[in-house]
Amino acid sequence: MSLAMIEAFELTKYYGEFAAIDNVSFNINKGEVAAFLGPNGAGKSTSMKLLTGYLSATRGTAKIVGHDMATDRIAGASKLGYLPENGPLYPDMSPVSLLRFFGEARGIKGRKLEDRIAYVVELCALKTVYGKPIGKLSKGFRQRVGMAQALLHEPEVLILDEPTAGLDPNQIYDVRQTLKQIGKEKTILLSTHILQEVEAVASRVLFINEGKLIFNGTIDEFRKRDTNLDNTFRALTKSV
Repeated sequence: MSLAMIEAFELTKYYGEFAAIDNVSFNINKGEVAAFLGPNGAGKSTSMKLLTGYLSATRGTAKIVGHDMATDRIAGASKLGYLPENGPLYPDMSPVSLLRFFGEARGIKGRKLEDRIAYVVELCALKTVYGKPIGKLSKGFRQRVGMAQALLHEPEVLILDEPTAGLDPNQIYDVRQTLKQIGKEKTILLSTHILQEVEAVASRVLFINEGKLIFNGTIDEFRKRDTNLDNTFRALTKSV
């Protein structure tokens, strides 16, 4: 039996009378790379903030590796690496000083911390900017620093919000290659509205529109709706 690493059950978030997401339920099992797909403003980022415990739900339940993110958030966070869109980084720090800072904040010390820093620097290809101020780095390198920080504590689950937003084609390729490598060991949920992203890295598709989950299936099932994914995207967007 597959182990559900990310669980959403009837997740709903209201802002006043507006439902940002409405009754969203899904599971993502161990070893899956799932793409959270939908147009801008569909509810992807809100869903991810609920899953990570950053926001509280109006109703429903979010779990990471079995930990309820409303009542057991610290335990859940220890299993989770989160990269928000335009995630905050300290521009005066270098990648290595930032990784050391976050590692110590998570209670990682000594040789283990140095080994973990070395591992994520290699995985995210940060050697050439190891000691440079983050504020001087390209957006592509900043995204890689954010990903390295999310991976530092050896999480079982990664949640990535628009990890290639605003990057040029070369930077997008590099980030996608990193995701493919990470996806061999981790369970990943990444939000995107870029269809090429889905084809490049995902095995599962969750499609959300106007706050409602309207498709949940494999990438092959998604393709079967229409071999042209642009057509599928437009059809699903109009279906709600």
